[in-house]
Amino acid sequence: MKIKLASPRGFCAGVDRAIEIVDRALEIYGAPVYVKHEVVHNRTVVDALKAKGAIFVEEISAVPLGALVVFSAHGVSKQVEQEALQRELQVFDATCPLVTKVHLEVSKLAGLETETVFIGHRGHPEVEGTLGQYENSTGSADAGIHLVEHVDDVEGIPVDIAANVAFVTQTTLSVDDTVTIVGALKERFPQIKGPRKEDICYATQNRQDAVKQLAENCDLILVVGSSNSSNSNRLRELAERLGVESHLIDDESEIMSDWLREGITIGVTSGASAPESLVKGVITRLENEGAVFAGELTSVRENLEFSLPRELRRK
Repeated sequence: MKIKLASPRGFCAGVDRAIEIVDRALEIYGAPVYVKHEVVHNRTVVDALKAKGAIFVEEISAVPLGALVVFSAHGVSKQVEQEALQRELQVFDATCPLVTKVHLEVSKLAGLETETVFIGHRGHPEVEGTLGQYENSTGSADAGIHLVEHVDDVEGIPVDIAANVAFVTQTTLSVDDTVTIVGALKERFPQIKGPRKEDICYATQNRQDAVKQLAENCDLILVVGSSNSSNSNRLRELAERLGVESHLIDDESEIMSDWLREGITIGVTSGASAPESLVKGVITRLENEGAVFAGELTSVRENLEFSLPRELRRK
């Protein structure tokens, strides 16, 4: 057996920033630091931050009055922002800047009273936060914005074909699926407007491209990431769509011996919220099973960094 490693993989700039915001807040202000939702979707990362004194909550009402709270990388709705203000919380916003870009697009479209189609997965915190950015002139929080998950949903959008329509997307979608949905939107609404720059983030695109390269060279692909990670799930689905057996695993303990057949080449990658230590654990486990490391397949090199809030920067 051989092992080929995808590059790029793992942490993106937004995840790095979000984790460092919680770490630095704990270092400067001390425990506890409250975090609205899991700061990133990875069990290992969340458990490590809990051990340092982070407390993860789903509702702002669970944060004591005047306490310090971090908004997760996925972003929050305007309602959550208002609740935090009312509770006089000290807020550090770890929303990925690429998610913030989509929030600003939606707010602008709402101000123009543009019917907005949001392509995303219902229930994901990024989707809930982005939907909650739309407020039209009547003050309604969701009138005028329509969630589309699948291409079949396009026909059911309750918007007149002659209306002023625009679309935005969740940042962690399947690039190929999104192209199909956008095509259907343009067929139904020929005048529909899209964002000037792609909403799907650079890291999502790059990791999907890396999986395509792995799929050309591997018989099995292991994606390191948690089950609630949207971008990790898209990597597994993409590999399967390309005809390669693929499994999403949290760590090396979830590797099944019957996946490891003699003579195969195993591709390993990781979602944008999975730490490199987990990848190393997977490589070690595979080597212990008799696999030989055969190098990295590099599709592109990344060097993007996002700055921390001023109060948390090292002097």
